[in-house]
Formats: sequence, structure tokens, C-alpha cells
Amino acid sequence: MRVSVLSSGSKGNTTYIESKNAKILIDVGNTAKYIKEKLEDIGVEPEELDAVLITHTHIDHVKGLKVFEKKYNIPVYLTDIMLKSLDFIDKYVLLDDEFDIKDIHINSIKTSHDAPDSRGYVLSSENKSVVYITDTGYINKKYFDILKNRNLYIMESNHDVEMLNNGNYPFSLRQRILSDKGHLSNYDSAKYLCSFIGDNTKYVLLAHLSEDNNTEELAYETLVSRMNKNNIHINNIIITKQNKETELISI
Repeated sequence: MRVSVLSSGSKGNTTYIESKNAKILIDVGNTAKYIKEKLEDIGVEPEELDAVLITHTHIDHVKGLKVFEKKYNIPVYLTDIMLKSLDFIDKYVLLDDEFDIKDIHINSIKTSHDAPDSRGYVLSSENKSVVYITDTGYINKKYFDILKNRNLYIMESNHDVEMLNNGNYPFSLRQRILSDKGHLSNYDSAKYLCSFIGDNTKYVLLAHLSEDNNTEELAYETLVSRMNKNNIHINNIIITKQNKETELISI
């Protein structure tokens, strides 16, 4: 499997994942033009895509979906609840808790966010696997077993709690972000990751960092400090960015 986060943050989120036989996007939160350019930068043409997976319907995850789907005629995988907010989609598949896209097996997990349904995904192919979880206030313990010891994690590390509480956001917005339907802090992201990382884990990508209430250094240092306390060592920790794709990572 190969993975590139094309964009991650409050202004747009799009991730590319491929297996031997399948090529998919998770979310289309950027313009179709941006996504086309970033895909071409990693050697992929949009016409080659087999599917788009939607995590939820907030604008930073579906901003370019209408144009992208119409232009490239790619099936969109989503829940029936999400479809009610995205009724412009012509070609769609209602996803189950488990399903396949060619040789990629996908487990859908319920996340906790203030949107009409929200999902994270575990994608597996040929004994390799990727976890994608952003935009959630917490992760339900019933999913812990399926999330453990995966090869690559794309995990939200949205905010530093102290920066958020001492910043300029109004109280109601701070409460929303900190709630169990908000976003994972650096602290909580690190806590979950240290519960999940195993011997098979090679990469951790920290995603959806707030531009106002976080820094790359804080997100990185919070995770590394927690890992050190738990005697966990991962050489490849990558901070995803808003306007620049990651390398095409092979696992």
C-alpha cells in the first residue's frame, strides 16, 4: 500500500491511498484543481481513481466533491445520513461497517463529531493496513482491538489545550472543540496512539492541526514524550500540512 496526505487542516482535507489494484481518496476537501495537481505531483491521474470515501460532510472535507465527482465520474462511498446532505451526488455507494473496493478491505468505525454522521476507516490489503481518524472528540473503546498494531496511522492532533484556552476563540467555540463531539487534542491523540502502536507500526502521520491553537513542534513533542514514557519508538513521525502533500509513503 502507498499513502499521501494531499492536504490536512481546517481549510481542506484530502488523502490518497492505493493498493496493488485500487486507488482511492478519503475526502475531497480541496478544490478539484488543487487535488488534480497534487495527484499528478505523485504520479496519479484523477481518472485512475476507483472511489472516494467520505468521513463526514463538513465543508473542509467535501468542498471540492461536487465538481470532482461530476468531472471524473468516480463513485462516492458514504452513509445514507451523509447522502442527505450531499444530494447532488449522482454516483454513490452506501457503505457498510465492512466492505471492499477491489483488493482493499475497509472497516468503517463511528467517530464522534458534530456532523450528521462521521466515520474513520481502517484500510487493509495484502497484510498491510492504514488507520485514518480525524474530526472526533474521542475514540470508542469497542474499536480498540481493530485499531491496534497497524502499519500506518493518520491521526488527528488538532490542538494544544493550553493554547486553545488562552487564545482568542469565543467560549462557545472552545467548548465545542473540547467536547466529545469536537476534536482530539495533542494529549488525547498521543494517548490513543500509544495504546494502538505495535511492532508492525512504521509510520504515524499527525493530521488536522489547528493553525491558531497548535504548532507542529507541540504536536510532535507531545507524541514523542508520551511514546518515550511508554518505551515506544517510531522513527517515522510526519506532520501533515494544509497546502503541501506528504511524500508517497510505501508500507
